[in-house]
Amino acid sequence: MDTILTVNGGSSSLKCGLYSFRDDGLHCHYHLKLGNLLGDTARFDIMDEADAPLEHLDLPFAGLDPERRHQAALEHILGWLQEHQSDLNLIATGHRIVHGGDRFGAPVQLGDEELEQLRRYIPLAPLHQPYNLRLVEACARLAPEIPRIACFDTMFHSQQPRLEKMYAIPRELTDAGVHKYGFHGLSYDYIQSQLESLGAGRLKTVVCHLGAGASMCAIRDGRSIASSMGFTALDGLPMGTRCGNLDPGVLLYLMQEKKMDADAIQTLLYKQSGWLGVSDISSDMITLHQSDAPAADEAIELFAYRIALEIGRLTAALGGLEQLVFTGGVGENDSDVRARVLARCDWLGLAMDASANRDNRSEIHAQGSQVVVRVIPTNEEAMIARHAARLLGLS
Repeated sequence: MDTILTVNGGSSSLKCGLYSFRDDGLHCHYHLKLGNLLGDTARFDIMDEADAPLEHLDLPFAGLDPERRHQAALEHILGWLQEHQSDLNLIATGHRIVHGGDRFGAPVQLGDEELEQLRRYIPLAPLHQPYNLRLVEACARLAPEIPRIACFDTMFHSQQPRLEKMYAIPRELTDAGVHKYGFHGLSYDYIQSQLESLGAGRLKTVVCHLGAGASMCAIRDGRSIASSMGFTALDGLPMGTRCGNLDPGVLLYLMQEKKMDADAIQTLLYKQSGWLGVSDISSDMITLHQSDAPAADEAIELFAYRIALEIGRLTAALGGLEQLVFTGGVGENDSDVRARVLARCDWLGLAMDASANRDNRSEIHAQGSQVVVRVIPTNEEAMIARHAARLLGLS
């Protein structure tokens, strides 16, 4: 059985999916997740296609070189698959790469030249790009004969209008690549495919991908025309530990008055801000909901307020709003955050069905609402598998 393994890695986790292609289309055999890679014990969970748990293992990672942990995680996944899938014939690995810059607007098979170019984008996505590339390199060592196919979070946004991409900075900087790129593109690509299957793919749509990493995208006629994230994945909404939109003057102040260097500012903006910084409690939304501290509620309120503001901006880019979609871990599961956002959007003619929202139904707008509101689970791994299969000529 010919299969494709999708590889989606973060700084402390690795998510994989094993896919094959049949006459009736894409089929997922397993979802595999390794978490807590930086701790003493990694958590290895294996789920079926419907995410029902099949097996859980605790793997000892204490004493393991941090530079080796992602490869070790991948070795465990490949070993488990070979043991449990006797007819496994792995024909490619498909990789999520966060930043593709201006060069990569479509999936590509990776070689040394492409990897070298992608390393140059590490400063633009320091939380993700190094680990994405480390896993590509691990696959090259473990299975050098198998093609490695990159799918980029930026590629769904690559055809956005020039005005949306531009910053008001000297033109030579813009032409040198200092402009908006947009991220979470694999998620938006998947949501668009789901909307197409529902016959709703041509509506003026805003998609809210909400989680510890959060962004939003305006989609018209199936194409991204505006997004909340910009040159890096730091821009836009306040996230788990990332600040989102920030006056550039704040950075000048921190450098000049607080004597902070680039490394200190990077740590502040990427790892100490967002929900964690505002609440001074946690970067986890569930923990914030469970807290009685006023600062925890303020962090949630700020998140919802900024989402509502961004809906307004993206609606202006679309020239109107016909459909709003929530996805991502918070977007799919947190009815309170959705309710706080939608309460600020009645000026759009949008009305929420409170019962449907509490029950996490697929449609949560009330009868008579002028805007359709949907909750759709995303699946970046499935999108990676589809792109890899197309590049290989399998679909």
